[in-house]
Amino acid sequence: MASKFTELAIDCADPGALARFWCAVLDYEVEEEDEDYVSIRSPLAPEGRTRPGPVPPTLAFAHVPEGKTIKNRLHLDLNPTDRDQSEEVSRVLDLGAHHADVGQGDVSWVTLTDPEGNEFCILATRLT
Repeated sequence: MASKFTELAIDCADPGALARFWCAVLDYEVEEEDEDYVSIRSPLAPEGRTRPGPVPPTLAFAHVPEGKTIKNRLHLDLNPTDRDQSEEVSRVLDLGAHHADVGQGDVSWVTLTDPEGNEFCILATRLT
């Protein structure tokens, strides 16, 4: 059996604040929290690590002393589920995201950053 993707670790300055932002964006909930570490997960798959098949990954935020200095080499792509892309972009901007220009040009997705400057994209709604 192959491994499955269950967790994404994100270094940050303020794990609690960044976790709250991503909980609001993804409709996740806090799973574990202390001063230097917070993990969040989907409430729809609490048994994700032991459940067979794909699961929504846990996001783990760990405090690090250094700040972000360059464009991420890995980023999240989000797909709106109950609204169109422009409505989702507006909602996420209201939560604290910012528009970002990483040289993407004229594309169908919108590139944003979270409150700590980590890039992510909101895709045009898919029909799948």
